[in-house]
Amino acid sequence: MFALKWLLMAAGFAMFGTAAGVVAYDVYLAMQFQKLMGSGEPGAAGLAGTRRPMRWPLAMKLSGWAWAPLLLALSMAFVPEGSGGVRISQISGVQQGTLYPGIHLIVPLVQRLAVYDLRDHLFTTAAATKSEILTVQTREGLTIGLAISVRYRLDPQRLAYIHANLAQPVDSEIVAPVVSTAFRDLAPNYVVREVFATKRDEFRTKSTKTITDRLGSDGIVVKEVLLRDVHLPAEYAKGLEGLLLKEQESERMEFETEISAKQVRIAELQAEAAKAQQLKRSEADAASRVIAAKAEADAMQYTLPLKQKQIEQSRLEAEARKEATVQNADAAAQSKITDSKAEAERRRLLAAADADTTRLSAAANADTIRLTAAADAERLQQEAAVLKQNPMLIQKIIAERLSDKLQIIMVPTDGRNFFASDVLRSAFAGVPASANADEGEGAPLGARSNTGQDAAAPARKAAQTAKVK
Repeated sequence: MFALKWLLMAAGFAMFGTAAGVVAYDVYLAMQFQKLMGSGEPGAAGLAGTRRPMRWPLAMKLSGWAWAPLLLALSMAFVPEGSGGVRISQISGVQQGTLYPGIHLIVPLVQRLAVYDLRDHLFTTAAATKSEILTVQTREGLTIGLAISVRYRLDPQRLAYIHANLAQPVDSEIVAPVVSTAFRDLAPNYVVREVFATKRDEFRTKSTKTITDRLGSDGIVVKEVLLRDVHLPAEYAKGLEGLLLKEQESERMEFETEISAKQVRIAELQAEAAKAQQLKRSEADAASRVIAAKAEADAMQYTLPLKQKQIEQSRLEAEARKEATVQNADAAAQSKITDSKAEAERRRLLAAADADTTRLSAAANADTIRLTAAADAERLQQEAAVLKQNPMLIQKIIAERLSDKLQIIMVPTDGRNFFASDVLRSAFAGVPASANADEGEGAPLGARSNTGQDAAAPARKAAQTAKVK
C-alpha cells in the first residue's frame, strides 16, 4: 500500500509534466512560425505552412486528470508498526479515535496524521553523573542523589487527548518533571538511612504510586519504577560506614555470645548424658556378674563328674601312647639294622665295580700308550729317512724358526774363526740332542747316532750364512 501511494503520486506528477510539455512544444512551434514569417525571404510562407493552434484543451485535461492520483495519494496515511496515529483537521481540530498500524484514508489538504510511538519508553537518571543526577533533600537537610528508571508507554485510547492537551515531546516536558517532583516531595519525609536501607522499598513504592497517578491522569501508563542506586554525601557515607561496622560488630558479639551459651548448655547436657550412661553401664556390669556367678555355680555341679572322666581318659591315652612309643622304637631298630646291611652290601658292590672300572681303564691306557709309542717311532723313522735324503730341509726348518731373530749375511766359506759361526754353533748345539730325544722313544741306538752326525753338517753350513740380530 505504501508503494501504491508513491506510484499514484508519480503518475500525477507525470501528467502535470506531460501537460507542461505539450504547451511548451506548441509555444516553440508558434515562435518558429513567427520567425519564418518575419524573415521576409521568398518562399518562407510556403515553408512555414499554416499556423498550428495551441492545444490548451489537451493541457487542461491532462492537468485535471493529474489531480486525481495526487489527491488519492495524499488521502492515504501510513502508520508504522508499534505506533498509533491521530487525525488532525484544519477545520475541526483533533478528531477522536486512534489509528493503528496500517494505511488509513484522510481528507487531502484538510486533514493530517500525527504519529506517536506506542512502545515502552524509559526515563533514566544516574546517581553519579552531575548532568543527569536527580538530587533530593531528606529530613536532615542532606542532599542525596538518586538513580531512577521509569518504564512507561502512551495509552493508545487517549492519543487524541495527549496530542491536544500535553506539551510535546512528552518525555522531557511531562515525564521528567513529574518524576522529579514526586521524589523531591516524598524525600523530606525520610532520613538518609531510611532511604538508603531500612525503608527503601517503602520509599520506592510510594513514589511509584504518586508517579503512576499523576501520569495516568494524562494518558501515560507507568509500568515500573526502579530505584537503582542512592548516592550519599561523602562525609555521611564515611560516618554511616563506621556506624554499620559497629552495628555489625555488636551483632557479631551477640551472635558469638548466644553460640557460647549454647555450647555451655550442650556441654552440660553431654555431662549429664555421660553420667547417666556410666550409671547404666555400672548397673549392667553388676547384673552381668551376678548372672555369671550363678551360672558358674550351676555349672560346677555338672563339671566335677566331667573332670573325673577327663582325667581317666587322659591316663588311658598316656598308656596307649607309651605302648605305641615302645612299638615304634622296636620298629625303628629293626629298620636301622636292615638299612645298615643294605648299605654294606651297596658299598661292597660299588667297590667291586670301581675295581673293575680301574682295571679296564689301566688296560685301555696301556694299549693306548703302546699304540702311541709305535706310531711315534714310525713317524721318527720316516722323518729321519726324509732328512737323510734331503739334508737341506734342516736349513729350511732352522731358517723358518729363526726368521724373526736372524738376518741373512754373506761370510766366507772358510771363515772358521768368524764370530757368527761360533754363535750359530752354540745356538744350535742342542738341535741334535732334541732330534735324538725325539728318535729315542722308538728307534734303536745306532739309528740315533747316525742321524745326529748327518744333521750336524747342514747346521755348520747354515751357520756360515746367518747372523744374529
